[in-house]
Amino acid sequence: MSTMLKPKPTTTLPERYRFSVQEYDQMIKAGVFAEDDRLELIEGEIIPMSPINPDHAGHVDRLAEVFQAQVRGKALVRVQNPVELPRSEPQPDLALVRRRADYYTKSHPKPKDVLLLVEVADTSADYDRSVKIPLYARVGIPETWLVDLTEKQVEIYREPSASGYKEKRTAGLKESLSPLALPNVSVKVREILGAG
Repeated sequence: MSTMLKPKPTTTLPERYRFSVQEYDQMIKAGVFAEDDRLELIEGEIIPMSPINPDHAGHVDRLAEVFQAQVRGKALVRVQNPVELPRSEPQPDLALVRRRADYYTKSHPKPKDVLLLVEVADTSADYDRSVKIPLYARVGIPETWLVDLTEKQVEIYREPSASGYKEKRTAGLKESLSPLALPNVSVKVREILGAG
């Protein structure tokens, strides 16, 4: 006697609601999140950010100081402030943006305003490589650097496209780097990594 196997019922996952940048900003203004919550909007999803440890903070501060000394009057240096992208509002560790008279008090910088984004990563390097850096490429951010504190290296991403950055390279410890948009600005890789 043969028994017929019944097909297993298929389970459907509930569809996730994706927030717009405007909805996310309204929630912030309404006080939905605590003031010290570390969150960012990525592709419509609200993502908790890793806590900042002293090593990470110190590297960001060092890099900000180096850039501020060199870009005064040419660009603005923004530290861990939002950049408005379609369906995303990430907070890169550092951004060099075009100067604007209102210092972006009316709206966050958009892709056309960004000259360079820098992510500093200790525990988040894989996430930055697989999620944030491809996102930056898709929206046309011209250049992104990833400072990988674990591997003690700086990765440079250029030539954005819909499928990611076309150019990716790792800078040597003896190199100096210049953002494409600011060729007269030069930062030593050793200085970025705090290697002397």
